[in-house]
Amino acid sequence: MNNCIVCNNKNIKIFITIKEKVYWKCQFCLSKFLDKKHYVDLETEKKHYLKHNNHIKEMGYRNFLSRLTNPLKKYISKKENGLDYGCGFAPALVEMLSEEGYNIECYDPFFFPNKNIFLKKYQFITCSEVVEHFFKPSEEFKKIDSILNVNGYLAIMTSLMTDDNLFKDWYYRRDPTHVVFYTKKTFQVIASQMNWRMINPSKNIILFCK
Repeated sequence: MNNCIVCNNKNIKIFITIKEKVYWKCQFCLSKFLDKKHYVDLETEKKHYLKHNNHIKEMGYRNFLSRLTNPLKKYISKKENGLDYGCGFAPALVEMLSEEGYNIECYDPFFFPNKNIFLKKYQFITCSEVVEHFFKPSEEFKKIDSILNVNGYLAIMTSLMTDDNLFKDWYYRRDPTHVVFYTKKTFQVIASQMNWRMINPSKNIILFCK
């Protein structure tokens, strides 16, 4: 491991080893990330996602997703086109916004692998419980930036780390497909590097304006 996978800074150190799994910490952006040698293979990753109980019509899941969509709707209009980046096998967020008259497409490398999205531009992009799965976050954010309009919005929901001492027993860390963990400082660094404006409307919700 040479550089931080989020911000590319060289100042990284081994943070903790848990059951032979090595986690690194970036001293600049304060992200933590799993050593690449411990990543699950793609087949195992896909099978894990299929275990998720994320049904499109399930009200509990919809209420959870509304924590992301409600603040985003203050900044977008129904005339604009959007994309759910990493929508999973049951794209409930897409259906929720579509029901309200928003124009939004699906993309997921496992379940909706439509590469045509990279030939388009979007006014808003959502990533709900997605960025923690990025094997190469720096590259993914650059890909998202390339398809996001100027003055467009990227809306992210992920559980933020608040205390290093809680990392070992954190439920979020124990998911085998979660490989990178962010702090508020991490997203501030991303915003600075990408020339985005950051908004933090509520816990675990980050909005970026390009």
